[in-house]
Amino acid sequence: MKKKQQHPGGGADPWPHGAPLGGAPPGLGSWKRRVSLLPFLRFSLRDYGFCMATLLVFCLGSLFYQLSGGPPRFLLDLRQYLGNSTYLDDHGPPPSKVLPFPSQVVYNRVGKCGSRTVVLLLRILSEKHGFNLVTSDIHNKTRLTKNEQMELIKNISTAEQPYLFTRHVHFLNFSRFGGDQPVYINIIRDPVSRFLSNYFFRRFGDWRGEQNHMIRTPSMRQEERYLDINECILENYPECSNPRLFYIIPYFCGQHPRCREPGEWALQRAKLNVNENFLLVGILEELEDVLLLLERFLPHYFKGVLSIYKDPEHRKLGNMTVTVKKTVPSPEAVQILYQRMRYEYEFYHYVKEQFHLLKRKFGLKSHVSSPPLRPQFFIPTPPETEEPIDDEDQDDEKWLEDIYKR
Repeated sequence: MKKKQQHPGGGADPWPHGAPLGGAPPGLGSWKRRVSLLPFLRFSLRDYGFCMATLLVFCLGSLFYQLSGGPPRFLLDLRQYLGNSTYLDDHGPPPSKVLPFPSQVVYNRVGKCGSRTVVLLLRILSEKHGFNLVTSDIHNKTRLTKNEQMELIKNISTAEQPYLFTRHVHFLNFSRFGGDQPVYINIIRDPVSRFLSNYFFRRFGDWRGEQNHMIRTPSMRQEERYLDINECILENYPECSNPRLFYIIPYFCGQHPRCREPGEWALQRAKLNVNENFLLVGILEELEDVLLLLERFLPHYFKGVLSIYKDPEHRKLGNMTVTVKKTVPSPEAVQILYQRMRYEYEFYHYVKEQFHLLKRKFGLKSHVSSPPLRPQFFIPTPPETEEPIDDEDQDDEKWLEDIYKR
């Protein structure tokens, strides 16, 4: 048996057939470099096969993508697992924060609270921004049966998104019927002013056409059409007494039968829904600020709304919806209306205070664009709180996210 050659340091000679041609045996550093190449030479065929297999899988996946019209499921899962992070994402400036985009908005507009003006704006905005404006031709059915609620919610939920649905209808609870609760918005006004606007509109219409009121109230007798507003109030005509004056709260209370009864239960439920389901409830007397906040909260729908509203052409159209032949009742009649509308006014002042809180939160100063129709001093207004807002409450982005998640 042939003995292995020994090198001076002991052990087997790394070059059993002698030193390489051209010189003495290599040094220790050169020996290590040559040894490190051996694994590559030994497994190069396997690596080559692996690369070819990877290329084949990529080609098959690309072919599957084109044939099926979309990425394979495993690629989607892989993308989700790895994320969409890029070098620029990790090393560039942080991206600007984008608020959630609600794709379902409901404006269950209250009658005689500027809704026709807002709908005119929405028609322009829907064409400009490309959202689906879904309107209803039903104007005189705000209270629905259970089956009618289910049918309406089904029709609304199947509309092409993003949509904004608008109709004179009391609050609908989508989640009660298994639907996704949309974002609600609305506008209200001083209850006496709203009542007077409705009273004269039913009789004489607006500037859009002299015959509009005849179409809306064809069965109204002449003596009823020209009934003096003071006589209606002081003599307790049905049109000017409860529960006909309990009008605004049911739009926020909902479809429950008790929402139609003037009382504390309906009032508290309306306040609760405002807090939990409405993104914004504005005040018509401060419409410009309402539009500013809508543009801030829902830019995908209302971006540029204030410039459109202030455009002379739009103002000309808006003036056509003003009720004609309105008169102010006597102080005694106004005071009686106020007493009959005490729940309406408590709700109005609550919403107004919340609205002014939002305005202060976003740096808007309260101002009234036009004075109310009634003498202001006859109806006492509770003082508003003007406490400073804490710095932590100034995070409007977080506040809006919380609203959208409800």
